[in-house]
Amino acid sequence: MMSPATATELGIADGELVELEAGGRSVELPVCLLPGQARHSLAVALGYGRTAAGQVGNGVGVDVYPLRTLAAPHILRGVSVRGTGRSHALATTQDHFAIDTIGFAERNARAGTLVREATLDAYLADPHVIHAHDHHPPLISLWKDHEYEGEQWGMAVDLNTCIGCNACVVACQAENNIPVVGREQVLAQREMHWIRVDRYFRTDPGLTMGEVEDAAVVFQPMACVHCENAPCEQVCPVAATQHTRDGLNAMVYNRCVGTRYCSNNCPFKVRRFNFFNYHKELAETTMMQFNPEVTVRARGVMEKCTFCVQRIEAKRIAARNERRPLRDGEIVPACAQTCPTRAITFGDLNDEGSAVSRSREEPRSYATLAELNIRPRTHYLARLSNPADGGAPAHAEGHADDGAHGKESA
Repeated sequence: MMSPATATELGIADGELVELEAGGRSVELPVCLLPGQARHSLAVALGYGRTAAGQVGNGVGVDVYPLRTLAAPHILRGVSVRGTGRSHALATTQDHFAIDTIGFAERNARAGTLVREATLDAYLADPHVIHAHDHHPPLISLWKDHEYEGEQWGMAVDLNTCIGCNACVVACQAENNIPVVGREQVLAQREMHWIRVDRYFRTDPGLTMGEVEDAAVVFQPMACVHCENAPCEQVCPVAATQHTRDGLNAMVYNRCVGTRYCSNNCPFKVRRFNFFNYHKELAETTMMQFNPEVTVRARGVMEKCTFCVQRIEAKRIAARNERRPLRDGEIVPACAQTCPTRAITFGDLNDEGSAVSRSREEPRSYATLAELNIRPRTHYLARLSNPADGGAPAHAEGHADDGAHGKESA
C-alpha cells in the first residue's frame, strides 16, 4: 500500500512492481495506491508466498518475511523503494461499475446521494440536515402501486456501524451457493458477489488525488435493494424477474434467457451474470458444501440478492405450523446474521413496531437514488462523525472516491 502523494514523488504508477530493499535483502511487490496511507510509509501484508499450504494457499502473493527481523518484527525503517517499470494487474472489484471514467469533479458532486454524512453537532442542531441535499420533483409513477395484505420485507443498513469487514460478503457467498470465480474472471469484471462493500473517500474539494493525505473513509454495503418500482422488472422480455406478494424482487432462474437487460437497467449494478458452469463436474465431496435450500445456478442466467428468501419461507412455514404470526427479528438473512457490528436490520415494513420500520422513522434514514422513483426497500442510516478538532464536514455530504469505490483485493 502506498499513498498517491508518495507514488507521485517516486514516479510510481498503480500496479507497478517495485523493489523493496533493506539490510541487503529485497523483495518485489506490486503497488496499490490508497488514499489515507501516511506519506513516505508503506504497508505490506504477511502470510503470502507460502509453499506448504496446499493447493489453495501455495504460490499466492509474495513472501515478505526476508525483510522481517527480530530487531524490527513490525516496523522496518530505512527501506529503499525502486520502480522496475514492470506492472502487475491487480484483481480488484472496487474499480468496477464506475459512474464514468472522466469528469472526476462532476462524479463526486453526484455521489452525495449515495453516501451521506454529517457531524454530530450539525445533526443535533438540525436532525434533518441529512436531507438538506434532497432535490427532486414530485415522484409520479407510470405503474400501479403494489398492495400488500401480509408482510412487506425491508432492510436497513447503518453506515455509522459498518466497519467494512466484508463478513456479509463471505456469508452471502456461502449461504447462496455463489461461485468463487477466481482472479482471471475478476480482472474481466465478472465477479459474482451478490453483495459488495463500496468504499468512499472524503477529501477537500481543492485537492487532486495525488495530493490526498488524510482522507476520511466510509463503507457502504450494497446489494439488490428490491425496488418497489424495479427498473429490472420493466425490461425483462420473459418476466424472469418478478415482484412477489411480499414485495421481493425475485428471480425465476429456469425462465431467464440471459438477455442482461435487467443488469443494464439496474442503477445500482447489483445483478450478476453467470458466464460459466462453475458448479459443473465437481467432486461429490465438494458438492456437499452447497446449501440444499438454494438453487445451484447454471451458466447463462442472471443472479442477485434474494433477501435470503429460503430463510423467509422456512420461518413462514414454521410459524404457520405453530399457528402463530411471524415475530419481528425471527427472520435473519445471512449478511445480518454474520455482521459483527449488527449494522444490518431486516424485517416487516408493514409492522409499525418492527425494528426496520422504526429505523425508517429516524431522521438519519434515507433512500439511495430516491430521485429515480424506484422506491428501494433497503434504506441507509447516514453516518455521524464527532471529531475532536471539528475538521469533519459541518453539513451532510457525499464522499469522493478514487475511481469508483476505492480498492478491494479479490
